Amino acid sequence: MTAKQWIRSQLGVWQFSFEKGDIRDKTVHPATFPLQLCRRVIELFTHTGELVLDPFVGSGSTLVAASQTGRNAVGFDLKQEYVDLANRRVKENGGLFGNAQQLAVQDDSRNIATHLEQSTVGLIWTSPPYANLLNRKRQNKSRRNRDNGQLGKVEQYSQDERDLGTMELNRYTEEMGVIFARLLPLLRPKGHCVINVPDMWWENQRITIHVSLIEELRRRGYELRNIIIWDRTNIVNNIGIFGWPSNYITMGVTFEYLLDFWRPE
Repeated sequence: MTAKQWIRSQLGVWQFSFEKGDIRDKTVHPATFPLQLCRRVIELFTHTGELVLDPFVGSGSTLVAASQTGRNAVGFDLKQEYVDLANRRVKENGGLFGNAQQLAVQDDSRNIATHLEQSTVGLIWTSPPYANLLNRKRQNKSRRNRDNGQLGKVEQYSQDERDLGTMELNRYTEEMGVIFARLLPLLRPKGHCVINVPDMWWENQRITIHVSLIEELRRRGYELRNIIIWDRTNIVNNIGIFGWPSNYITMGVTFEYLLDFWRPE
């Protein structure tokens, strides 16, 4: 990064736009993030040639961004469908850095430590499932006002019992702790682990996923370094008038958290 890029990254609120290589079709994958975001995180916390790990690789945006920035990368996912998608996207949208390699692997994230040696990962960067909060029919008012095919849909990755997206928050948090405890020895000392999560509303209660993960990862040996707000207002479509005029709530779709941890020396 240049000094100017570094200074811009120090601002605690980030905003990005989608570009040609991004996936925005929720029938392909229910939760994707912009390549611009992936590149920012990868360039901020690794150098060319280092290894980036995404334990929930999904549509493969991490691998594509790693290819475009000359980093090696490996991602894991339960679904072979997403593994195939990720590997195909790398071939179609990757960069010209011939010495770096990127690969998606079909396996449970709980088994990643059997694939990699300790202290070889420069960065863990991922957007995990959000507990079982997507595992319900979508009834948002904003989806009733436009025919986008999403109203009444269950935007969930799978119904596999191993899938974190099927678990209530307490079990989800514990399972995330188990997974990231196994990943910690793979990180080099002072290697960063950045997790993208939102908070959500469930039955008129705010579910603070980011608080649960901060407490759990600290308990597992990670040190929290930064909390960055991903401002999504420029990529969000219509928002329903929820709670008006007397029950004010902030819409989780308009911002998400980037939780930046590292492995202490």
